[in-house]
Amino acid sequence: MRALLLLAAAAALLWAAPAAAQDDNEGSDASAIDREAGPLRERIKPVSGHLFLKTGRFEISPAASVSVRDAFFTKFGFGGSLTYHFTETLALGARGAYALDTISGAAQICKVNAADRTRTCRPPTYAELDGVAPGQITLLGAVDFQWAPIYGKLSVLAEQFLHFDIYAILGGLAVTYRGPPDTVGGAAVVRFSPGLNAGAGMRFFLNRWLTVRGELRDMVYSEKIVIDPVAGDKSSLRNQLVFELGISIFIPPNFTEP
Repeated sequence: MRALLLLAAAAALLWAAPAAAQDDNEGSDASAIDREAGPLRERIKPVSGHLFLKTGRFEISPAASVSVRDAFFTKFGFGGSLTYHFTETLALGARGAYALDTISGAAQICKVNAADRTRTCRPPTYAELDGVAPGQITLLGAVDFQWAPIYGKLSVLAEQFLHFDIYAILGGLAVTYRGPPDTVGGAAVVRFSPGLNAGAGMRFFLNRWLTVRGELRDMVYSEKIVIDPVAGDKSSLRNQLVFELGISIFIPPNFTEP
């Protein structure tokens, strides 16, 4: 029995010795890491919380926009928005813009030669599409609810951080567009249509009152494509993607951290 106890004690000592040596090595390694990282810790400060707070502030944002993948008219919009932030995540905004329409590079008028069945295509003129092709927006306005559930930070050059948030928008839309004339052979008529406006955006905070933002929005509305008092008017549901880039000025320009 005594021999068994001696063997057990010897085995315990043999097991404990490497473990103690490993603990000593780990401790020395940790000390070395602390010594090497000490200056770096002084250079890079811990980042926590929000650099930018939106609650109770107005956001004034001039912006420019361009339509995406439009078959007939590429629209360049110039306008802005005014948003009030109830909380850090919820806001209500109104926006408006004036649109300049140019012929899309994808638009083509093609004719087939009856004799040899060859087809020739050319870009259309503005007069040929005016009031005939859909998507000829002139003015647009919207009222949006905004929800910003994501706030984050990006490391820049290892020592600076760029703060940003990501938000979604949903609301009502109103557009005016140049549509078909009321009578055959007449001039194009400016018409009005309500719709829906949804999308997502991202803000980059430059300081306590200035941001750069980008949005991708989908506008859904209906356009009249044929005016016929006898057979009835015909309408087409439009689905228009718009990318918007702008700056935002927050008022008041400062805020008090809670």
